[in-house]
Amino acid sequence: MTATTAPQEEQLEVWIDQGLCTGDGICVQYAPDVFELDVDGLAYVKGDDGELRHTPRTAVLVPLVAAQDVIDSANECPGDCIHVRRQHDGVEVYGPEAPTA
Repeated sequence: MTATTAPQEEQLEVWIDQGLCTGDGICVQYAPDVFELDVDGLAYVKGDDGELRHTPRTAVLVPLVAAQDVIDSANECPGDCIHVRRQHDGVEVYGPEAPTA
């Protein structure tokens, strides 16, 4: 998707495919409240409890204040491993499986 602004009314969720993660940490720079590098050098999403989600394909809700930063992370990720989807229907709107315009 080529949109650059987050819809303010839609709740988004995000997950990272660690198999594609390059460990560059760009996502952590954009949205440190949502992403964190672990000791293995790969990025993970973290929940509102601050705990990293290590189970594959486990998504966390994106705080509305961080939505644009998470979208920017997905768009700039060199590993193309960040998946952002709408919570209500699970459709990926940013990331490698998002439909292109």
